[in-house]
Amino acid sequence: MKRTFLNFKTLTVYILTIGLMAACSSDEISENTDPAGPDPSEDSRWITIAAAKMGDAPGDGNGGTLIYSVSSDDAKDPTKSIEPFENGFIAPSNRTARLQSSEDGNTIFNISYAGDTGGNYTKYMVEGGQNFTPTGSSVSIAPYVGTAPRWIKLFDGDKTGAAVYVSTEHQFDENDVYTRTEATIGVLTLDLVNSAIKEFQEHSVALSAEEEANGYYISRIDMPVLNAAGDKLYIGARLSKVDPATTESDSDYEILGSKTIVLDYPSLLNPSVITSTVGHGNTNGYRSINAFLYEGSVYQANQSDPEGSHILRIDADNEYDNAYEFNLDDALGVEDAYILAWRPTGNGKAVIAYRHSGSAEGLAGAQGFFALADLNAKTAQKIDDIPYDPDFYLFQYQGFVVDGTEIYLTQGAVGQNGNIYVVDTETGNVTKGAELVNVTGSHFVGVF
Repeated sequence: MKRTFLNFKTLTVYILTIGLMAACSSDEISENTDPAGPDPSEDSRWITIAAAKMGDAPGDGNGGTLIYSVSSDDAKDPTKSIEPFENGFIAPSNRTARLQSSEDGNTIFNISYAGDTGGNYTKYMVEGGQNFTPTGSSVSIAPYVGTAPRWIKLFDGDKTGAAVYVSTEHQFDENDVYTRTEATIGVLTLDLVNSAIKEFQEHSVALSAEEEANGYYISRIDMPVLNAAGDKLYIGARLSKVDPATTESDSDYEILGSKTIVLDYPSLLNPSVITSTVGHGNTNGYRSINAFLYEGSVYQANQSDPEGSHILRIDADNEYDNAYEFNLDDALGVEDAYILAWRPTGNGKAVIAYRHSGSAEGLAGAQGFFALADLNAKTAQKIDDIPYDPDFYLFQYQGFVVDGTEIYLTQGAVGQNGNIYVVDTETGNVTKGAELVNVTGSHFVGVF
């Protein structure tokens, strides 16, 4: 006899297409609204600021997400003042919206997170200020990946999004002795141009027999990314563990080498798992893209590594390059570095949002910082020209804008005003840009 316990019900697969979601009504936005800003100049682009409103506690971001766009020229102008909480467009989502933007900044993609509209995909044309015009049709991916989907835009010219989930079952033999925990993943690709489901597959993904006998299993997945050849999809993974004797959750265990699930693309078939011997801990990230393609390889951050977060490299052979060692603890001279979000440019330089064991404990969690890193030299340095505060909270940070070799980011402690900053990754120079006006308990979660 085999006995199983289901943690999640298997999702019934069906397609549900719905009409366009209405733009926010006028009574959802403060009467103090700004008109659309001027169209960006030939050398400028739209920069969309994302602001997460407080729900029940400062910094929880559960009160919804507001977005507001300005030209990159205005974003760099310290005399400008932006009030996204007063004047912004409410991005449809019960909690913090999961936003993505087109590479040119002219389109915002959103999948609502949780609530009655959870899993609804919509896209908007960016037209300045609070003006985001729905375009195309809307589609629900909830029947495939639930109402709180983990999704990301693939780097294929704004053509495809990918959403994922995992469910687990403890399995027992005929004597009711625990044998393993089965992890079933679901992976969906979404046509961002035509608002349609492209492909969906479910797979049981196994670890090694020894790892599974010891109670290890894949408990969360996120942050899909395409390889350079465009024929493999990598999915970051988090491992958890149970005590095989009791099946109770085990929190004091050896952290295994970082793992990534590999699938054929675009078929989403033939799953396998690769393991790093350099980094340990999770590769699923949180709310910001966690893996990027650079010069033919995928560079991936890990989290909860006992030796501090690493940037790991997966080469064209679809295996970890264990000769590439980039440890943030060593590079920054800190302990227990934890990469919260990061983004590289085409020159191999990257901005990293991070915390460490010396971070102050603020209103919403540990204090965050930004560093400028070099993927080739495997070096990093804290960006000192950005002001920091114990309440500068970056755990929910989502978006950076890359424009050439410049990276735009937001700074502002929970409940306090802040600014846009622009980092020239070639020179390291930092430009203080427009002021961001905050409200009590809320914070800024990036730019798109």
